[in-house]
Amino acid sequence: MTGYLIRRVLQAIVVVIGVTIIAFILQHAIPGSLARSIIGPRATQVEIDAFNRQYGLDHPVYVQYLYFFWQLLHGNLGESYKLNQSVDSIIIHEIPKDLLLVGTSLVLSVLIAVPIGIAQAVKRNKPVDHVATGTSFFLYSMPSFWLGIILIDFFAITLHVLPPEAPQGATITQVLADWQGLILPIATLTLVNFALFSRYMRSSAIETLAQDYIRTARAKGLSERAVRARHLLRNSLISIATLVGLSLPAIITAGLVTEAVFNFPATGYQFFLAAQNNDYPIELGITVLVGVATVVGNLLADIAYAVLDPRVRYN
Repeated sequence: MTGYLIRRVLQAIVVVIGVTIIAFILQHAIPGSLARSIIGPRATQVEIDAFNRQYGLDHPVYVQYLYFFWQLLHGNLGESYKLNQSVDSIIIHEIPKDLLLVGTSLVLSVLIAVPIGIAQAVKRNKPVDHVATGTSFFLYSMPSFWLGIILIDFFAITLHVLPPEAPQGATITQVLADWQGLILPIATLTLVNFALFSRYMRSSAIETLAQDYIRTARAKGLSERAVRARHLLRNSLISIATLVGLSLPAIITAGLVTEAVFNFPATGYQFFLAAQNNDYPIELGITVLVGVATVVGNLLADIAYAVLDPRVRYN
């Protein structure tokens, strides 16, 4: 088990370094003058040269990357051109709101999808299965921004029961004080995630039900409830563990579109604004953070594999 984890951690470190290199190169591959896009089209050459010297843009790209990576090792993601703040301070300030929004929707979607997926597998090709399958396909095929607009139109504009805009507070306390505004964005992300998780849970549960140990457990006289709780649920959760691990970066990325639709000022919305304003340090910092979160998510999924299925530890 220890050797397995060490190999996975070393692979994760290599992948993270690769992500930083690719993200940095892609940023510098964007055509046009960064200084002119920040200062303005009327900027003089003297102002452009001063801007490049201030942010080290007058050095070769590989020197800029080495400086960026050295700063990254010290927890410094750079400084925003537009906001005159460090990128890490912006992320630290905004990410608790992402954890609240996306984390809550992720937990709710798993809690809903797991029992429904198992019920579909147990009652395969029956009305319950057909209804749940149709619902999940409908939600999965719908873009999150469109689903959010539909919910706003129905609950906020037509029924006037919920606000159309997410809370605008700068802190978690201020956001929770206007908790009604969180209902629609959380519902949007929950429905989209539920559609994905329930399909995987159904397929995994159907495959598990066909295994010999399920037939053996039933032959031993275990009740159907015990079979589902002890054998079906645990072994079917392996696919969900993978999805949850891979959903870790979604705490930042999945909220991007939803935060824009509901005007929720969190990390995803900051990335959206940075892309509009050519604020590359924020874009690069969040991209690297998402890359790290993806690698960590995969690592956690592998650990969950080893816990749920001990055979994985020796592979």
